[in-house]
Amino acid sequence: MTAVTDATAGGHGRSAHEELGRLNIHDRVVEKIAARAAGEIAEAGSATPRVLGRSLPGAGRFGIRRSDLDAAAKASAHIEGSVTRIELSISVRWPACIPEVTALVRDRVRTRVSDLTGLRVQEVGITVTDLVTDSAAGSRVR
Repeated sequence: MTAVTDATAGGHGRSAHEELGRLNIHDRVVEKIAARAAGEIAEAGSATPRVLGRSLPGAGRFGIRRSDLDAAAKASAHIEGSVTRIELSISVRWPACIPEVTALVRDRVRTRVSDLTGLRVQEVGITVTDLVTDSAAGSRVR
């Protein structure tokens, strides 16, 4: 679905449609903005891959991407008129406080989407799928 934003006319008896045209914002654009905005928070990153609703924490061994704090979060948007609802799936750096990180992500996404598109963000739902540690799994000492 796309959003349609009309600019107000400057007089001359013309409607806003005739004067300045229309701006259509596709929901994929809102999804990309939301994913990038979530990535601006240092403790948040991409979601762990999921198959049939289950996360695959060891997916990197099979060539599937892993949770990564430097990669974009997974986002979906649903636009109705000038209002949008956004769903995000993210990972969080351990031992960060999950409620604090999600509140920061929610505020950043709401602000960025609103500022860049003019849409009113009604809701930002966030699912935390993974906790990411900075330490890579190393070899065991024998």
